[in-house]
Amino acid sequence: MKVLIAPDSFKESLEALDVCHAIQSGFSQVFPNADYTLLPMADGGEGTSAVLSYVLGGRWKEVRVHDPLMRQITAKYLLLPDATAVIEIAQACGLHLLTVAERNPVIASSYGVGELIADALSEGAKRIIIGLGGSATNDAGLGMLTALGIKFHDTDDNILGHGGGQLASLHRLDNTSFHASVLDTVFEVACDVTNPLCGQLGASAIFGPQKGACPQQVTDLDKALGHFATVCDEHGYEKCREVAGAGAAGGLGYALMSFCRAQLKSGFDTVAEVANLSQHIADADLVITGEGKLDTQTAMGKVAGGISQLAKATHTPVIAICGSVDGLKPAQTTQFDVVMPSIQRIDSIDNVLSAAYHNIETTAVNIAAAMRLGQNLR
Repeated sequence: MKVLIAPDSFKESLEALDVCHAIQSGFSQVFPNADYTLLPMADGGEGTSAVLSYVLGGRWKEVRVHDPLMRQITAKYLLLPDATAVIEIAQACGLHLLTVAERNPVIASSYGVGELIADALSEGAKRIIIGLGGSATNDAGLGMLTALGIKFHDTDDNILGHGGGQLASLHRLDNTSFHASVLDTVFEVACDVTNPLCGQLGASAIFGPQKGACPQQVTDLDKALGHFATVCDEHGYEKCREVAGAGAAGGLGYALMSFCRAQLKSGFDTVAEVANLSQHIADADLVITGEGKLDTQTAMGKVAGGISQLAKATHTPVIAICGSVDGLKPAQTTQFDVVMPSIQRIDSIDNVLSAAYHNIETTAVNIAAAMRLGQNLR
């Protein structure tokens, strides 16, 4: 029996590879001679680089860059053997890099993301996969583009400073020093956000408050980002402000599409393609996936739902192991052959999280034992 184990991470408790090991440990107690393939997965967010490193190899590159408040930090990205770089923007402009008191999208900059891209280009990258998610910024890529050589001027011809608030003063831009390799490079952006750049569903309105913006700042930032897009339109850049995903990561989606000709793709689809997931599923007799919580979002670009859809093409059975099931009607779980929550007892959240490995392993043992019993009853 060929078993493909391909879960997402269980947030705040286990990385995807650890989940793989827990499931394999449990299953192998009942089926020790099965052929197990471990394929940790991600949906394009945090942890994507680590997953692709395990699956495809490559090497990590550490770089000194600037954080959202322009302080020097060390960030890293992944270089794959085929001249592909994998960059998670949160490494350079993540919300986790700031204390709650420091959060301020009016001044927070994506400059460090541009530094990571520039370094990847200097390493000879011909394809750059960028994971959007977890940003502290709302500058529509102003900082990133500045790091890549574009100059932004106000009406007095002064160079703009950092942060989304500066965009309200933008008068013109100068791309004569734009990094020469950008337009010769394929940019693929892993993004599951469909928000436009501006408006009631835009970057500022939807994500600004969690980044520290007060209501007035949300209004001001939305106008500033709209003004930025207008100036870009006047300079002949592709009109992307209404494209789904333009508002991702505080408008970085817009900048990457408009200036780097990036393609925005589902995060799961991006990882699945690079990891050759469809072929792994086709080769398996059984697929075991999972994530921390199965809910109404599972079918919308998350790992478990994406795997169930791919498995339908080859009629491969799928078992989903999760921490909990939340708000799903029975019909919504039919995309899996078996859904099994792993929490073994009522306990504090800290204890549940710390026991995740044991709980998943125990659940895997029980599922395998049920399968063995079914075989014996035939």
